[in-house]
Amino acid sequence: MSRGSPQLTEARKDEIINACAALYETKGFKEITLKDIGAATTLTRTGIYLYFETKEEIFLALLAREYDAWVDQMRDIMARRAAMSRMEVADALARTLTDHPRLLRLLSMNLYEMEANSRLERLTAFKRSFGASLDTVDRLVRKYIPDMDADDRKRFLYAFFPFIYGIYPYTSVTEKQEDAMREAGIPYACHSAYDLTSNCLKKLLEV
Repeated sequence: MSRGSPQLTEARKDEIINACAALYETKGFKEITLKDIGAATTLTRTGIYLYFETKEEIFLALLAREYDAWVDQMRDIMARRAAMSRMEVADALARTLTDHPRLLRLLSMNLYEMEANSRLERLTAFKRSFGASLDTVDRLVRKYIPDMDADDRKRFLYAFFPFIYGIYPYTSVTEKQEDAMREAGIPYACHSAYDLTSNCLKKLLEV
């Protein structure tokens, strides 16, 4: 790849995003710095600024990639399955989200701050991935539940998508959080992402 070529640019971006993803496996958003990300790549911190101006832009790109992977999985389902019942749609969608725990964890973060601290071009790229996920879920519902009209599909989408932003905290609780809830007298039982999502979808789809 020649210096400054589109292929090299994309390879550098991928390297930065991959480093961020690896760090996010063991650290939280606030703990990770641009210096940490740079140290996990072949780039200097100054080199990273050629592609991303802030840590938030890198995380937004990582989230966009997670959305893209979710979209690919849903499209694969639609390509392989000619028909599904409402129960099967609920099950399939729930399983796709279960397969993307990093997506759910990223969605539980403060996206407002991430978006506010990103340039318009980076935010636009992210919104394209988000829009593709909205469109793909809508197309999946149209394909398998043809009797659901446009208004009902819109209500479904704007109930389902806000719901998935809050799944992760209910499926991954630290020991300190468990201790705090116990001392506060709050009954708590850990549920899987599949159980929470499947139950929600069944209600939204009136299974």
